[in-house]
Amino acid sequence: MATDRGLTKAQILESVSGYRQRAESGTGADALEKMFERDKDDLRGLGIPVETLGDHADPNDLREARYRIPKSEYTLPDDLTFTQEELALLTLAATVWREGSMSDDSNAGIRKIRSLGIDVDEPIIGFAPELGLTTNAFVPLKNAIEANRAVTFTYIKPGEKRALLRRVQPLALVEQENRWHLFGFDTDRGAERTFLLSRIGDDVKITRLAFDPALKIDAGQRALAGLAEVAARNVAHLEVHPGSEADLRLARRASAAAQGIDVPFLDLHIFADELASYGPEVRVISPDDLREQVIVRLQATLDRHQEAAHG
Repeated sequence: MATDRGLTKAQILESVSGYRQRAESGTGADALEKMFERDKDDLRGLGIPVETLGDHADPNDLREARYRIPKSEYTLPDDLTFTQEELALLTLAATVWREGSMSDDSNAGIRKIRSLGIDVDEPIIGFAPELGLTTNAFVPLKNAIEANRAVTFTYIKPGEKRALLRRVQPLALVEQENRWHLFGFDTDRGAERTFLLSRIGDDVKITRLAFDPALKIDAGQRALAGLAEVAARNVAHLEVHPGSEADLRLARRASAAAQGIDVPFLDLHIFADELASYGPEVRVISPDDLREQVIVRLQATLDRHQEAAHG
């Protein structure tokens, strides 16, 4: 960071504390080379950009390559300022992600906030939000999106007992109704598709097949727009017991109706699970298939309790 021109490997090994001491203690050149390459990978893994600059006449000639950390990529511009409220929101946003699920952009954001002297590891105003991941598919899919690599995984649709193999170019991960979805191009079907992460198996494999990163432009917005269209087509008319947990939770996404409330939903089976969990606090008036699925779940619960009572 102290030089825009960069330093050669020899200059770094001679001047940086740690390398110099090891060289003086007799560590061989090969071991120092391996240590240098490992440290570069570690820095990049932490979100710190390390640029490799080749010869001006021949950029591909890396025999005398120079290395630098560009300040513009590591810190915020001097003329960019934030209010205390904005800094609080930025810091809270930085604390949302668990370390294992952070994207490169998230790491870069945290690094730049820290450059302002703010410790993003400390909670602000007494709490720190967190987005939890309930599926092992998230991290490999996130890595595949960043690397622009196609993936394969098994996926089971509602009502089907056998999972099918899907080949997908992953474009975006979006959260809707407290559930994560993968938006991508299904190569076997030749069209964009949205997959619920909870239905993706733990067998996500990142392939060597690359795809055009331009496909990711506005992918998140397209995914959310598609999910909004699905929800607009699927509206449940419900009667809810006032003051109940069902009333509290469903009212957040409901609109008033002549009798009860109308609630849009994305997935019939998942919504049926939620409604059944409220027991007698909610009654489904329509649609018929949603009401039938809720009844199936309630009857299954009753049957299990009766079996346990007579067992």
